[in-house]
Amino acid sequence: MSSTVTLCIVHLTYGGEQKIERAKTSLASLGSYGFFNHHNTMINFSAPDLTVHPPRSCRSRLGGYVILPRMLDKCRAEIAGKNGEYHYACPIDQRFLGFAGIDADALKAEVAKGKGDGEILEWIEANATHKRNDWEIAQWSAFREAAAPGDNGSREFVSGSIKTAGMEHREDLATWFEWLDADDFASYGGKA
Repeated sequence: MSSTVTLCIVHLTYGGEQKIERAKTSLASLGSYGFFNHHNTMINFSAPDLTVHPPRSCRSRLGGYVILPRMLDKCRAEIAGKNGEYHYACPIDQRFLGFAGIDADALKAEVAKGKGDGEILEWIEANATHKRNDWEIAQWSAFREAAAPGDNGSREFVSGSIKTAGMEHREDLATWFEWLDADDFASYGGKA
């Protein structure tokens, strides 16, 4: 089945005028759903290449859960052998896995079947040993988003990493998510 999508890209000029460029492309030529990064390189979320771009932010949500979209990007990249320095089922991923009650290997096996984010969320909801209400997920996600390194070892690790990345002038990096977002940005050429 061949589908055609019309992409509308709006460019704003300094004069306030809008120019609309229309481009037609078939979904088949895309290979899978993706977006373009600032280098006009397509980001393929079905098989992300984390040697070229970072995974989604920990702040991104799927089913209300923070961490989950990033963890899925790392899992897909690991399966494809393109995870770079990122690790699936790392300590931050374990926060989600423990809260939901999902086994990392079982989740990876589902992701390896080529399922999309929505299908994986359905699988998680069906297989989680800890069935959570929407309010519990919202509270947990808000807590995780505001969480800062709590023990001396974690604080030393983050402080050392901030210094190594040349961001010691950044006093706004207090939470894990703030640090990870800044590190991802700087690791791929951003000036932090």
